[in-house]
Amino acid sequence: MIRLGSNSPTRAKILRDFKIDFIQNGGDFDEDSIKTQDPKEFCYIATKGKFDELYSKYGVVDMPLLVADSVVTCEGKLLRKAKNYDDAKAMLELQSGNQTSVISCMIYKSKSIELIDISITTYDFKEFDKKDMQNYLDSGECFGKAGAIMVEGFCKPYIKSVVGLESTAMGLSIEKLIPFMKL
Repeated sequence: MIRLGSNSPTRAKILRDFKIDFIQNGGDFDEDSIKTQDPKEFCYIATKGKFDELYSKYGVVDMPLLVADSVVTCEGKLLRKAKNYDDAKAMLELQSGNQTSVISCMIYKSKSIELIDISITTYDFKEFDKKDMQNYLDSGECFGKAGAIMVEGFCKPYIKSVVGLESTAMGLSIEKLIPFMKL
């Protein structure tokens, strides 16, 4: 049993899919307090801030703590969760026919080990069909997603090539975590 320090339903699904028992307790870390616009640095600072908050609250005496965060970057720009419809549309238009990277950071701490990992999965997208993009925006599925993308959903048919793990793009590099959970 581990404690997932995230409110993400996608991260919870990844753990369930890999048959990892967990309880889910997200925190209140304010990502808007982070000043950097460097995507990799932002992702690490957000994850570390969330981890520190939850570690001080729960520790790891009862069970290990896992905290993760993700951001998207395209053309060097930091793409967080869309604030509104126009923001989501602009992010999708930027990524359409472009190379986009998802950066995920995780911190896992048990009584015996601490793992910090930053992984990147890069997609080369075909141009998004305007009608598909409009339907996706109207569905609202793009909200709450870094960069407004869902590589396991809307974006899947537009992937020309990928370098990295799909789990990283979904917010948790589970294949990298599992070996450390056995220590």
